[in-house]
Amino acid sequence: MRVVVGSRNPLKVEGVKQAFELYFDDVTVESRSVDSGVESQPFNNRTIEGAINRALNSYSEEFDFAVGVEAGLFSFKNTITGFIDFQVSAVYDGSRVSIGFGPGFEYPPFVVEEVLKGREVGDVMDELTGIKNLGEKTGAIYFLTKGKISRVDLTRISVINALIPWINREYYFKSFKSEL
Repeated sequence: MRVVVGSRNPLKVEGVKQAFELYFDDVTVESRSVDSGVESQPFNNRTIEGAINRALNSYSEEFDFAVGVEAGLFSFKNTITGFIDFQVSAVYDGSRVSIGFGPGFEYPPFVVEEVLKGREVGDVMDELTGIKNLGEKTGAIYFLTKGKISRVDLTRISVINALIPWINREYYFKSFKSEL
């Protein structure tokens, strides 16, 4: 099984690798730097578009699947900040795309305030933690959960969720008639 990830971020690549290894044998994962086609700090549906674009832009016929992973803020009422961060994954086989989300969480209010002023979450979190390129080392979630959840975990879960149609092809890609 050959998989390409539309990102050079080592945490994303590792999360993709771990997810595919749960379901497929002899997995090799490569990474490519590709354009997401969206803002560096996407919101709402632009996050999903970024994940899809990363998958499409990294795909070539030498691979069985291409995966795009994009994190972004989604608007939600009844939250502390009005936004939840989700990691979104898109899995593409050359003809079909499936989407999966990882667990969502809120950033501290001052982080969201800075992002709404035009800054990227990663830059604000780098300043907060004093760790340069936190998003490529452990991820903000690792800092915020005090070391209990990493960005690899979020990526792995979002990719597993995107793989659901591929590991259950009989329900998603063939004619399925309910007996109900």
